[in-house]
Amino acid sequence: MKYIVATNNPDKLREMREILSGAGIDAVGLSDEGIDIEVEETGSTFMENAMLKAMAVCKASGMPAIADDSGLAVDALGGEPGVYSKRYGGGGLDGGGLCGYLLQKMEGMEQRRAKFVSTIACAFPDGSAITAEGECPGEITAEPRGSGGFGYDPVFLVEGKGMTMAELAPEEKNAVSHRGAALRELAAKLKVKKEICILE
Repeated sequence: MKYIVATNNPDKLREMREILSGAGIDAVGLSDEGIDIEVEETGSTFMENAMLKAMAVCKASGMPAIADDSGLAVDALGGEPGVYSKRYGGGGLDGGGLCGYLLQKMEGMEQRRAKFVSTIACAFPDGSAITAEGECPGEITAEPRGSGGFGYDPVFLVEGKGMTMAELAPEEKNAVSHRGAALRELAAKLKVKKEICILE
């Protein structure tokens, strides 16, 4: 079965396709199927937003759709930026701008614990859905480090690694990241769903 990834972010699409491919899942992008859709993220939680995107793209494409909504939660900021990670600082900032805004807000703070959170929703044309979640603990650095990844990766020091997400090779990042954990959980659930369908 072929799945469509519900994102217009090329970095996220590439990362999700790599992880899903490693789990034996054939995933395509929106443009591959001629789908042009931008889903407004009006949910109050990561999971609500992931489900909104998955359901909208599933309906538009007629295919099972996998959507991710993820972000950064910083302890000292009461969980910010949370669901507003992409729109932090008023929106319109690129990765460097987002990192700069976060570091400015955290200037002088000693408590720098944080975690990346990823929620995945997979919606099917029959109306059913599967969800999965993943987290990656770490802390916020004093300045950006590394040139890989995207978003907040240069300022997120991965717990136990001594490196930021942006300093890790792609395969290393996928092995420890919140998105990797969530997508592997999804792959396991999809395998169970497939086995149940065969038995039925």
